[in-house]
Amino acid sequence: MTYKLNIIIGSTRPGRVGPIFAKWFADFTREHGKFEPVLVDLAELDLPLFDEPKHPRLGQYENAHTRQWAQLTAAGDAFVFVTPEYNYFIPAPLVNAITYLSNEWNYKPAGFLSYGGVSGGLRAVESAKTLLNTVKVVPIPEGVPVPGFPQFLVDDAFQPNELITNGATTMLDELHRWTGALKALRPEAIAAAA
Repeated sequence: MTYKLNIIIGSTRPGRVGPIFAKWFADFTREHGKFEPVLVDLAELDLPLFDEPKHPRLGQYENAHTRQWAQLTAAGDAFVFVTPEYNYFIPAPLVNAITYLSNEWNYKPAGFLSYGGVSGGLRAVESAKTLLNTVKVVPIPEGVPVPGFPQFLVDDAFQPNELITNGATTMLDELHRWTGALKALRPEAIAAAA
């Protein structure tokens, strides 16, 4: 069984490089073969600041943009967040996007391809884990940090080294294990077993 992996581009600012990393990771995922990659660009989704009148756990969305985001998220079996580090944190649009939903996130694993300066975005990743735990996403320890990211960008393409590609393989392998294990906890699996 091939699971859907939503690769979510967390930065929306002009001049961002997140789409370059996300495209490389989608191609890498396709070659890896255990997931069907789905690119999700928050800049294209263009969510306003959280504007639903009812709590997300109710799933009673009034806005078309929320329903679209909920469908995309619900269809994913696992997530990889492609994120820079802003002030030791993930970008505000990514916080906003996670906050919009509740049940659609539940019992799914997540990994990170993070990029930044010397830390490779790892401080941002740690900041995201608490928020994801709140919506019952399981962030796995394995990730793909890219420190000093400009050195890996050549002619608008990501040219990773062996350490990065090995990390990507390890993360995908672990995501696959966790996806299978957590699928049994989702409401549809429990209802089918009853």
